[in-house]
Amino acid sequence: MMGLLRDRPDRPSELRSCSVGVGQYVPPSAPPAVDPGVTDDERRTISEMMAKGTYAMILLGSHDLDRTFERLQATDIEVVQQPTDTPWGSRDCAVRDPAGNLIRIQQLP
Repeated sequence: MMGLLRDRPDRPSELRSCSVGVGQYVPPSAPPAVDPGVTDDERRTISEMMAKGTYAMILLGSHDLDRTFERLQATDIEVVQQPTDTPWGSRDCAVRDPAGNLIRIQQLP
């Protein structure tokens, strides 16, 4: 499953998101900048963070998380979290790409 966010520079308050991919359907969620509880200052901050790549997150899966992490660690990528077993039963790690996007990778069954 992959989530996409489209930002229209001519209409910054008109953001849309959608989910695409194979597998279980996940209904699209509204981007945080269009939440009615978000102030104009918060909306500007979110938009600035999204433009810089510091607000985005990509979720990926791997059948061999430890090997994938070793390969990533051999590059100049910033390690955010080494492979860790979570209390809810999953195993994942996190890195940040050169643009500042957070990439989480989960161990697939």
